[in-house]
Amino acid sequence: MTSTEDTYAKGKALSETVNPGMEEALAARYDALVPGMARTVVDVAYGQFYARPVVDEKTRLLATIAALTALGGQTKPQLKVNIASARRVGASREEVSEIIFQMALYGGFPSMINGLNAAIEVFEAEEDAA
Repeated sequence: MTSTEDTYAKGKALSETVNPGMEEALAARYDALVPGMARTVVDVAYGQFYARPVVDEKTRLLATIAALTALGGQTKPQLKVNIASARRVGASREEVSEIIFQMALYGGFPSMINGLNAAIEVFEAEEDAA
């Protein structure tokens, strides 16, 4: 197996754990415009970054939630995906909410409020699915 095949395989396994069906959804939406984009996201983002061994999945996803919150409201779709992924790997509602709340210091209160609103939507969807 080549290095690229290895990182893709790691990325695919991890992406299916934290965000099942993500590659197929990305492919259906974007691969006609940018062929191979979905595979690249799985290989690079999940296989080369998220699958690194030093930091556990929950910590990486909480860091991602922090960054997306600080970046602001334009990241809401990605923020919701990462909140749901963090919940799948064991992050509590309280942990997610505290991370988002702390981002008021770095992204401002509007970004924090937008982040909390995204979290509420994810939490409500979890309740509806239960």
